[in-house]
Amino acid sequence: MHNPFAEKNIFQLPVLGQGIFTFSNNEYCYPSSEHQEFSIIKFLNSSFDDGLEFIFKQNTITCNRTSNSEIFVDPTNNQGLCNHISAFYWISIDYNNLSIKAGLGEPRLETQEYSFQFEEQYKSFLRSLFYVIPEENVQPLKLIKDPITTNIPLLVKNMNDFTMNDIAENKYLPKANLSLQAQILYESIAGKRFLLNDESFPEFSKAIQYSIVTEGCWCNKKLIEKSGEFSSGSPNINETYLRITLGQNNGESPGIPFVMEIWPVGHYSPIHSHASTHAIIRVLHGSIEVELYPFLCSGKNSIQPFATTDFHKNDVTWISPELNQVHRLTNPDTNKDPCITIQCYIYGKKNREHYDYFDFINDKGETEQYTPDSDMEFIAFKQLMKDEWENRQKKFMCGF
Repeated sequence: MHNPFAEKNIFQLPVLGQGIFTFSNNEYCYPSSEHQEFSIIKFLNSSFDDGLEFIFKQNTITCNRTSNSEIFVDPTNNQGLCNHISAFYWISIDYNNLSIKAGLGEPRLETQEYSFQFEEQYKSFLRSLFYVIPEENVQPLKLIKDPITTNIPLLVKNMNDFTMNDIAENKYLPKANLSLQAQILYESIAGKRFLLNDESFPEFSKAIQYSIVTEGCWCNKKLIEKSGEFSSGSPNINETYLRITLGQNNGESPGIPFVMEIWPVGHYSPIHSHASTHAIIRVLHGSIEVELYPFLCSGKNSIQPFATTDFHKNDVTWISPELNQVHRLTNPDTNKDPCITIQCYIYGKKNREHYDYFDFINDKGETEQYTPDSDMEFIAFKQLMKDEWENRQKKFMCGF
């Protein structure tokens, strides 16, 4: 069989007629004399004589059939290539639901910029699509088996708490739908006895709050010390949080895999990414606001979040290498209590790079690396909070 694209990179969809292709185009951000202000990706059948051609330009995404130039127009589309260096793109093919979609950033409905719904007679045509052939200026990133069909829930529920309505309404993600690595993390921290205020220290959360607001206490001093961590040029105590680690770094995560994070009222993180890890996050106390971003973008206020969600005590959410990677956490001024979370991370089984940093956007709009360090080990921290709390009680009893 003659292959007219023998000199090009050719990839195969994991399943005939369905899948997601993600890619970037750095040439668009660094124009040269040979600069092309478009990206072309073809999805062809096994005979290379029919298929779809997607063309990404600055303000548009278009798609046509290669055999007869039939054009499939999305009249709402007004976005194509983006001039941010970290931008990447996705195309979803779905023969079962007779749809094609494309977008910017993480592959999900919330970042969709183009879609087209076919009629039933196109099903066999879509089913025949097999090869993915990007032009030279396209940098392939990933091929993902399942196409984009619905919004993916952010909250995770265990099977014993799941109902038929939950499945039908797509409100929650079953724990079983997490990756195997994420399921291991979930089982580690989602149990009913995994508590902040346990029988050994029922006042733990109150002691942490006391330490935060009391001058001279450890949390108060540590937050002041960390005020330049993400903005060395102009220290900002509100852009700080505390990292209390549990266990040791076993080489399977960026930093120690289990981290209790403490977010005082009014404090927030910079926009940051999570080293393409799997992760599970559970709220142990209070609540936290999370803004999700399509990709990590340098430049102040240069890209907007596609979703903002609040998580409350005992809520569990998740991160995968493809989804929920880039976010900012905030404990709003309207809250009364610090938010305390347990966050746990693990690299994927096929991850051989083991990138040891979280990238973040600093106060100048530049991308920097952050080493996920430890402010204190958990057992020592818990004892310190007990000591501070008991000393407070003693001072109160003595009338100081």
